[in-house]
Amino acid sequence: MTFEVYSGEYYRSGGYVITVVTFGEIMMRLSPPGNLRFNQARSFDVIYGGGEANVAAALANFGLPARFITRLPANEIGASCEQFLRQYNVDTNYIVRGGKRMGIYFLENGSALRGSLVVYDRDNSAFADIQPGMVDWEASLQGASWFHWTGITPAVSENAAATCLEGIQMARKLGLTISCDLNYRAKLWKWGKSANEVMEALVANCDLAIGNEEDAEKVFGIHSAGIDVQTGKVDAENYMEVCQQLSHRFPQLKRIAITLRGSLSASHNTWGAVLWQAGQMYESRNYSITPIVDRVGAGDSFMAGLIYALITQPQDPQWAVDFSAAASALKHTIFGDFDLVSVNEVEKLMGGDSSGRVSR
Repeated sequence: MTFEVYSGEYYRSGGYVITVVTFGEIMMRLSPPGNLRFNQARSFDVIYGGGEANVAAALANFGLPARFITRLPANEIGASCEQFLRQYNVDTNYIVRGGKRMGIYFLENGSALRGSLVVYDRDNSAFADIQPGMVDWEASLQGASWFHWTGITPAVSENAAATCLEGIQMARKLGLTISCDLNYRAKLWKWGKSANEVMEALVANCDLAIGNEEDAEKVFGIHSAGIDVQTGKVDAENYMEVCQQLSHRFPQLKRIAITLRGSLSASHNTWGAVLWQAGQMYESRNYSITPIVDRVGAGDSFMAGLIYALITQPQDPQWAVDFSAAASALKHTIFGDFDLVSVNEVEKLMGGDSSGRVSR
């Protein structure tokens, strides 16, 4: 099942209905060309990215109308970022304007035995200084069916956490499905409260949560023995206990997904996922990805694939985890934060065609 962007059933009174709304910070991404180190760089490649924006862009690319809400400075940099989003058919009509600067992150791409490195420059960004009440949540969520956020957003600042909670509460009031990516970032939780203290109330309102082997442990102290991602062999069965503990702690959660990354090197990873639903575990195919072009945004591409699958084929959890794992495996082949692949390309990989042959 596919959708035409801004057409068919999504047209309403000359406009269009938004299916998914995401909320978070988008940053300017600055990377040395190729695999240069920071101290070798004499120029930087400039694009934009951030967890929730990445999800919106991937969904719009799949054909599901998606809206991204954030706060951008009212200057040329903010306008450039908005134009970047709009070229991928992401709705930007409810972006809040204000603040002095846009957050930045510097990415040094690793290779082989050298891992990638991220340096944040996002203190006092327009988004970090967002205030509760700035977003018209009722208007921005009206008519939508899904709301998504990540654990990065409440980590940015106390007010970002409070604004995120506003959005979650309005989404719950309006009856939307709510998803979160736990996305633990140790470098960000610096504003006075721990991830555990803040995330509890936010996740309690969610219907779907995803994470990796680190997120559940770092945020909620939930872990399972026998997990060693550095071997490249990730046993899906070890995550059943993690999913069960999360479901007991958060009864509202109907589905829990965990991405399974085995890190053999910066250029060679294994990749797969599991989806827990109603006590059953569904496991995707495991992919061996080498060489990796860009792994940033892989978790977001998995989330987008899962949202797309659950909206279009809600009764088939196996297809959902297979689609999302394939979508995120393909993301590793694309430069930038966004997963710029089509539904047909994802389904082709799901069908076993990973030859990479030229399409003529």
